[in-house]
Amino acid sequence: MGSNFANFFFAALNSRRGKIVFTHVPKPYMRGALVVRTQMTTIVKITDLELDSLQALRAESSREGFRFMERLCDEWASGANRFNHPGEALFLAIAEGLVVGICGLNRDPYATAPLIGRVRRLYVLRAYRRSGVGRALLDAVIAHARGHFKLLRVRTEAAGDFYATHGFRRDASDAEATHVLELTHAA
Repeated sequence: MGSNFANFFFAALNSRRGKIVFTHVPKPYMRGALVVRTQMTTIVKITDLELDSLQALRAESSREGFRFMERLCDEWASGANRFNHPGEALFLAIAEGLVVGICGLNRDPYATAPLIGRVRRLYVLRAYRRSGVGRALLDAVIAHARGHFKLLRVRTEAAGDFYATHGFRRDASDAEATHVLELTHAA
């Protein structure tokens, strides 16, 4: 297990209340997964994604007027974005055998400077919101990003308050990002 694993586990352990154990997650959710369990929700860093496992997220996000879950699935299926470039990662939140949330990390395609990451496609099913699932996903992304990036950016209006309460500051200097988080211990 590499230092990224240790850094992720340390961050998860220090940011969660409750019991944390390592566990296996049954197919069809993913193969080749790093798993950390916090109480009833499991946050999983995946390398292979079964798109069928995202049906509930796709349907609910679409009903709420968001298209980014469909874009994530389309880009995964076409190979355009598999979150597999250096420093990138994709995390799932699983509860009661269901994928209830997702969040990704990419090198920021809109940034001209190196070592800038972008939080992508954060979504949590409505029934699991305000229960710590979104925070756990974002914490996993931030912990992973610390080893690869100096700055994280995100573009959102709908979730601006969520990001602000998690350390991101509002930034109007670039039309492609609304919030930024400066990281320490970057590569």
